[in-house]
Amino acid sequence: MTAQDAASALGSAFAGLETADAPPGAALYRGKVRDVLSRGDRAVLVASDRISAFDRVLSTVPWKGEILSRISSWWFRQTDDLVPNHLLPASATGGRDATAVTGRAVAALRCDMIPAEVVVRGYLTGSAWRDYRAGKPIAGLSPSVKLPSGLRYCERFPAPLLTPSTKEAEGHDRPATGEELVASGHVDAELWREIERAALALFRRGQELAASRGLILVDTKYEFGIAGGRLVVADEIHTPDSSRYWYADGYDARLSAGEHQRELDKETFRRWLVDRGFSGDGEPPKIDDAVRVETALRYADTYRAILGEPFEPVFRDARAAGVAIASLAREVLGD
Repeated sequence: MTAQDAASALGSAFAGLETADAPPGAALYRGKVRDVLSRGDRAVLVASDRISAFDRVLSTVPWKGEILSRISSWWFRQTDDLVPNHLLPASATGGRDATAVTGRAVAALRCDMIPAEVVVRGYLTGSAWRDYRAGKPIAGLSPSVKLPSGLRYCERFPAPLLTPSTKEAEGHDRPATGEELVASGHVDAELWREIERAALALFRRGQELAASRGLILVDTKYEFGIAGGRLVVADEIHTPDSSRYWYADGYDARLSAGEHQRELDKETFRRWLVDRGFSGDGEPPKIDDAVRVETALRYADTYRAILGEPFEPVFRDARAAGVAIASLAREVLGD
């Protein structure tokens, strides 16, 4: 995808489902960036092109949702031998891959979601670096985990760290250790141990496959649920919205110099906002077309880096995508 391609698509970004796309009797839920159609124990999850940062929806980025959905579906296929996921088998969609057909939708089981997000960190960066540099415990890290002194910015941890947070129905999520999640009743102790094992296994696989592509999976967020009486990983996995990626080439030199690593994720967009004085409060800056194009190209670069092939959209017209999603929803959820 070229800058010209992205610029020409600015006016046709997929802002979200229309009410008419929902089969009769199906519930339509609109989140910050994802729309969900559901009935009974099944759901169709649709990734829009809306872009959010600091819990605010700020604009749209051409093909962002399709890129994220296809990356996530690829990762689910690479990890389903480790941890089951929420995706319905292809037999539920006539033997077709839902994402390949629609570009941006998946057919999934409805899950009872665990009210916690599990962040796994492999390197000292982001908020963990800010806490560590200030001499504070890393938010969400179990007090039983002791970090060595003298770690450098962007240095790899001796072992990956789990730093969970609550998922609040209203207001901001808050960091909480695993012990706090269990004590507060957010999750049962035995189930939490299973979640810890699953998250670390997924992260190890993610790092291994990222390394084979010349990338470093730095940290990531997982969400888990219960479906059919078993633990499943749900929502998204190892996308540039839920994960931080660096290029492996040049990592050591940048680490020695104390420099930012070469990023391949959403962090550049967030930094652009922070540089203009916005970190969630007040009026956000205008997201001009040049920023939207640049962000679209970064998402396309991530797709190429992870999947090893250039990104080509299934649909270039947003309405055509909506029609395909509506057809899939009727097949999965019933008329």
